[in-house]
Amino acid sequence: MSIEIKLSRPNRVYFPAEPLRGKIIVKSPSSISHYGIRLTLDGSVTRQVRGGSAGAIEALYGAAKPIRIVNKIFEIKPSGKIGSGTTEGVLIPFSLNLRQQGDDRFYETFHGANISIQYLVTVEVVRGYLYKSLSTTVEFIIESDKANLPESPIPPEMVIFYITQDTQRHPLLPELRSGGFRVTGKVSSQCSLLDPINGELIVEASAVPINSIDLQLLRVESIIVGEKIVTESSLIQTTQIADGDVCRGVTIPIYVILPRLLTCPTVLAGPFSIEFKISIIISFEWELAKLHPKSDPKIPRLWLAMETIPLELIRTK
Repeated sequence: MSIEIKLSRPNRVYFPAEPLRGKIIVKSPSSISHYGIRLTLDGSVTRQVRGGSAGAIEALYGAAKPIRIVNKIFEIKPSGKIGSGTTEGVLIPFSLNLRQQGDDRFYETFHGANISIQYLVTVEVVRGYLYKSLSTTVEFIIESDKANLPESPIPPEMVIFYITQDTQRHPLLPELRSGGFRVTGKVSSQCSLLDPINGELIVEASAVPINSIDLQLLRVESIIVGEKIVTESSLIQTTQIADGDVCRGVTIPIYVILPRLLTCPTVLAGPFSIEFKISIIISFEWELAKLHPKSDPKIPRLWLAMETIPLELIRTK
């Protein structure tokens, strides 16, 4: 005996203004009696524990309650019987309105290091005290209503950057401080979630050979706990832009595709915020660098130079 939810869309992406449709599939070798079949819609903003040492948000999270976005219960069938079926099962269709008048804003689905925005649909077949109820849960993905979105493509917003020994606030190799280096370029500061991060950079000069140039995508999650605002940054992904000691004066393109579930439109809500940054990291060749191949690039090192730029992500049609 089993129960399953099959949504109408394979990618499970829905918009708040449209209904959530699908089928409940019950497989049983014999007919079963029940006291009702109900569906529960649940959407919330919660802190998600990732394990490891406790960070600032994790240490204070006990005082921060989940933010309820939607919580609705729908009666699909009253008490009765479900026929037998083991191959295709018994199909029970459903169609639920996600947003009703007076509902608060539906934030887009997001799975971060400290903040998770998740929408779940749960079906339960109530069977009384003598039998265990049947239930199962499926996550579906919410994206912003297209009617409220700007047209795509949006005009690109680029920011010009330059990285030299004078822009670094941490200690550098003596050779870099004395000989110097200069990397210039431009990169997106506002980007549609449907488009890649674009840009370019040029290594104009460097007294020390370059080992690698990488672009990191960072999430910046903030939570209000009592009277405090706790903020933590974490790495989403790293993309290598150049490998080795690149030629001087050559334009190197930047093209980075955004991961779907790990990004969302920039959110500046009252009790929490989700923002993003990109960090361009230049790694120079040095013997001791080989002893730290897995060191956190966000931690300043003698052989690293970096520039961090805020990135606004938006949803477009």
